[in-house]
Amino acid sequence: MINGFKQFILKGNVIDLAVAVIIGAAFGAVVTALVESVLMPLISLLVGQPNFDDFLVFGPVRIGVFLTAVINFLLVAAAVYFVVVLPMNAMIERRNRRLGIGPKEEPADPSVVLLTEIRDALKAQQSRP
Repeated sequence: MINGFKQFILKGNVIDLAVAVIIGAAFGAVVTALVESVLMPLISLLVGQPNFDDFLVFGPVRIGVFLTAVINFLLVAAAVYFVVVLPMNAMIERRNRRLGIGPKEEPADPSVVLLTEIRDALKAQQSRP
């Protein structure tokens, strides 16, 4: 029983997952700071208030709180995409070009090649007087 637990803990997947969770938590703080300290103040300059919590309040129903959460989600998603994903994809693409790695062309399906030849032959036959 102890050996099984030891093997489970020492597997690469568990360690990788633990590292991902720790890095994710640390990166979450960076993204939260970007959204709360940079993006939301910019929106408040445009709209006049930092959130929509007091917008569309009908007794206990506060639609503005939901709107604020949706906007925060979109801002976090945009921050992650534009600050992490796009630069990372560009870096990977540059590295792949430098190393000569690219999308591999799949060999054409013989059926498709044959059908293309038949189509071309029929077109050539129709164009002859």
